[in-house]
Amino acid sequence: MPSIRSRVDNGLLFFDFRFHGDRCREQTLLSDTPANRRKLEKVLDKIEAEIAAGTFVYANYFPNSKALARLERLAVQTDQIAVAPVGCDVHTADPIVIGDDTGSQTPTFSTFATQWFKEHEIEWRRSHIRSLRSTLDGRLIPHFGQKVVSSITKSDILAYRATLAKVKGRGDKEGLSPKRINEIIGTLCQIIDEAADRFEFTTPTTNIKRLRVRKVDVDPFSLQDVQSILATVRADYRNYFTVRFFTGMRTGEVHGLKWRYVDFERRLIRVRETFVLGEDEYTKTDGSQRDIQMSQPVVEALTRQYEVTGKLSDYVFCNLMGAPLDNKNFTDRIWYPLLRHLGMTERRPYQMRHTAATLWLASGEAPEWIARQLGHTSTEMLFRVYSRYVPNLTRQDGSAMERLLASRLATGKVLRMDGAHLQQVGDSNLFAEAGGSERATMPVPKPRGVAVGALERARTNWSRTSQDITLPERHAGEDPQPPPPGAMRTHVRRLNPLHA
Repeated sequence: MPSIRSRVDNGLLFFDFRFHGDRCREQTLLSDTPANRRKLEKVLDKIEAEIAAGTFVYANYFPNSKALARLERLAVQTDQIAVAPVGCDVHTADPIVIGDDTGSQTPTFSTFATQWFKEHEIEWRRSHIRSLRSTLDGRLIPHFGQKVVSSITKSDILAYRATLAKVKGRGDKEGLSPKRINEIIGTLCQIIDEAADRFEFTTPTTNIKRLRVRKVDVDPFSLQDVQSILATVRADYRNYFTVRFFTGMRTGEVHGLKWRYVDFERRLIRVRETFVLGEDEYTKTDGSQRDIQMSQPVVEALTRQYEVTGKLSDYVFCNLMGAPLDNKNFTDRIWYPLLRHLGMTERRPYQMRHTAATLWLASGEAPEWIARQLGHTSTEMLFRVYSRYVPNLTRQDGSAMERLLASRLATGKVLRMDGAHLQQVGDSNLFAEAGGSERATMPVPKPRGVAVGALERARTNWSRTSQDITLPERHAGEDPQPPPPGAMRTHVRRLNPLHA
């Protein structure tokens, strides 16, 4: 009697039925749950109905079955058994197995991931293709490859993510970094989401949050450090360093810079290409396509560089053969030895880009202009990453506002304590030019909640109604005392009950 059974060793369900006298057992990748049993029983009922009607085609349900070869030989002998659909080679047919939807058929993760990669490869940069291929072949396919893509659960994804934190990482570190784990799981979720859309099953990736990645502080060079580097570096690399420090170009952008993109007349560097993995390609993003304004040091550096490589190569910075600079050779033979020689903290060459950003901010350039020079589509990243370095570089940590307030004070009567005497020394005007008085004056603060008219009446009545203020009795030989602290507040409350 046909039935749905589960294996003792792994708990997965399988079909058990007879076809032309032969007992057939076909494995699925569904776990033994009541819902999965009901789904497979409906499929089994359909199989039994087709067997009874003589229309059952084995390969339509089990294209990867090991029994197909045997049934094919039997079909040839008896000319009775329908094994494969017309025009289908059972040995080369795509692997399709029973999924988690009733009567649906979805591919394995390996099959669909390969298909997904081929379909989207045309959209990606070479560096991304290389990284993604490594993720699929090295991580995802070995783990999920044989699973039906619709059978992968949220628990499967989270359990796999947990294992990534324990595998060997770069530099013999235990566990991959949160950033790398997010990249792997992100790729996995993209593939599953696409499969869910095509094969109409509920994606299990909902509400899977990214791991928190620690914020990495940038470590730009000070202007003094830049001067030391430019004074010490080999003469044949001085122009290269000048361009990187004062343009903020990425490594690939500098190495891929060609003379046709240098406009001396308009003092512009047109960033149109980048050099990645030994080939020129499109920039990192559309926003990276930009025109960088050259400062005078950059103009002079490129003018000198043109005398060296202008007729040798299309590339601005190149080796003796005219080929673009090799980044690994540069870092190992030039960059890190130079930092060690100067006793500076070792950091990636990318910090030259960070240095350009902080120097622009320190000089007071508009953030929108700086963002365009760096190839950012907005100022959000600029303020998030670099703005905290501005006070350290310019010492403008609020002192500019202090100087403004010191020179242009709020409108009102100005009182000054001269010893124990409270004296009115005149008016001040926020919009008037700062006077040349000997002492700085301080305006009377406006009481909170008092309208301007009420405050003016209070000032007028202060002089007219001295009887409202009771001064403490002064004895002979004592210095006069200022009004008590609460006297002015009491007087204001009389004028404006709302302030009480």
